[in-house]
Amino acid sequence: MSARLRVRVQPGARRAGLVGRAADGALAVKVREPARAGKANEAVTALLAEELGLPRRAVEVVRGLASRDKLVEVRGLAEAALEARVREALGKAKGSDA
Repeated sequence: MSARLRVRVQPGARRAGLVGRAADGALAVKVREPARAGKANEAVTALLAEELGLPRRAVEVVRGLASRDKLVEVRGLAEAALEARVREALGKAKGSDA
């Protein structure tokens, strides 16, 4: 069982974290690592795994390795469960900014 998530990444940010939803519905995230040598991709998978409560090996960028717009596969969750975890993580992220 797996689900896919569209993600828009801002590399080289001051702070890493989930930002919200982009206008097209993609999950917007910021990572501190630069977009060089796969460092931002590694940071994205680590951040998503942590925020979604999953092991790192369950999260993989499957499209957009050289782009800010990525398609991430999350193994071990169905589509509805993934969306619920994303909503929960976004709620926590907004709560920590207040």
